[in-house]
Amino acid sequence: MRINRYTVKLVKEESINYSLEDKAVISPEIARDVIEKVFELSSSPMEKLGLITLTSKNKIAGLHIIAVGGLNQTVVQAREVFQQALLNNAASIILFHNHPSGEVQPSKDDVELTKSLNDGGKLLGIKVLDHIIIGDSGSYTSLKERGLF
Repeated sequence: MRINRYTVKLVKEESINYSLEDKAVISPEIARDVIEKVFELSSSPMEKLGLITLTSKNKIAGLHIIAVGGLNQTVVQAREVFQQALLNNAASIILFHNHPSGEVQPSKDDVELTKSLNDGGKLLGIKVLDHIIIGDSGSYTSLKERGLF
């Protein structure tokens, strides 16, 4: 019987300098600033969903775009989100996505996805700290601050 043996490795593809302060991501404002500086989501014509992976001291371990959708929807599975978090050895994550319309009101699907990922994170020992929705001109909303999960 032939059995395959595998090794999973995290390979850094590139490293880019950003003028970000080397401080913990401890508020939705700091998270929004990082997201906007790196991905410029407020001007994206397509909805993109991603995450910030964080160390146990809330320092950034990695930034990821997980899914790119159309004008008003992105489909994502928990396995895609947590695969990146596990590879980064993340203690916690902050989810984010943009609304190309500029409106930052969370949809029912946004809230359900966040609750589902929060439950999945509990099983894996990875805390979901927040889900930030980016609008235009620097507008954003935090699902955690709104008490939506």
